[in-house]
Amino acid sequence: MTTAPIPPTPPTAPDTAATASPAASPAPSPAASSLRLAVVADHTPCPPALTGCNSSSPSTDVPGEASRARKAAAAKAGADIRGEVLLTLAQLRLATPRQLKALLLPHQQGTDHIRRALRNLLDDRLVGRTHRAQQSYWYCTPAGLAEAAASGELAPKAGRTTGQRAASKTGLREHGLALVDTVVAFHQAEVADYADWQVEVAHPTPAGNLVPDGVVLLAGGSSAFVEIDRTMSYARLVAKLERYDAYRNAPASGRGNAARAPRSHWQETYAGPSLDRPFPPVLFVFAPAPRRAAPATREAAFHERARRVGSVNYRLTLATTTLPLLTHDRADGRVWRVVGNGHGEERRALAALPKAR
Repeated sequence: MTTAPIPPTPPTAPDTAATASPAASPAPSPAASSLRLAVVADHTPCPPALTGCNSSSPSTDVPGEASRARKAAAAKAGADIRGEVLLTLAQLRLATPRQLKALLLPHQQGTDHIRRALRNLLDDRLVGRTHRAQQSYWYCTPAGLAEAAASGELAPKAGRTTGQRAASKTGLREHGLALVDTVVAFHQAEVADYADWQVEVAHPTPAGNLVPDGVVLLAGGSSAFVEIDRTMSYARLVAKLERYDAYRNAPASGRGNAARAPRSHWQETYAGPSLDRPFPPVLFVFAPAPRRAAPATREAAFHERARRVGSVNYRLTLATTTLPLLTHDRADGRVWRVVGNGHGEERRALAALPKAR
């Protein structure tokens, strides 16, 4: 599994989508790591009377060894993915069982195995949940974050936080879920693995930290910045874009040496050892929101404003789509509309986006 580039840790911006977690634990021994994310049996197996509780397993009218074996296999399947569920929640902050199934068990018909793993983790107080409108939203607890970090499977990140606050507030929750739906779309199209995403990693600029909603390592080895919009004003969206412009044009830091000239933060993080990769594209995804214009309408209005930002269409590659289009036509389909003069309303595949100069 590839790992997304890790920016050097700048001063951390205040987290707007979650509550702060405790300081990261020191790296444990290999033995300790294996114990922390060890598979444990499901604490709440299906009662014998509920023969159809596992919707992804075929039912049987004949009780006996075969029926018991299927129930045991289902319980084991839930326990087997316990560690993956915990790591995914630690990485993405919050998710629904449906989203976790799409990422971890895409070929399963139902969410039974995922829910069994979540109950397992809940019993150990490693995850928490919030219920709204007959839906459950799951997130890591501080103890769960510590367990996930101690496994060594997560990319190091200062100030990693739980998703409890985001899960409890409607606006933050829907924004976070839209980001996870975007992760699912990229994963299903094999554009990027779900494990190659980082959420809200701060990047230093002369104007203050740039904090993208997501940074993804694409299958080809390059990266992309991803922004989700549901309710933000156009002025704030343009201000965010101007922060990308400031990050792209920030001066080189450090003194360099005889073998290598000084590099800016983005060159050090994303350009590769030979500086052969351009500045990552900035991808805006417009998601539905109550009492707001349709995503396609907001996308078109954003284009009118964004093309006036100085570096767009030259030193910044900016492309947009809507979440319904992304999930219906796949992230690798012709769903991306490039911002800038001369591009019109034509939509392109992600691989066909122009490169920043």
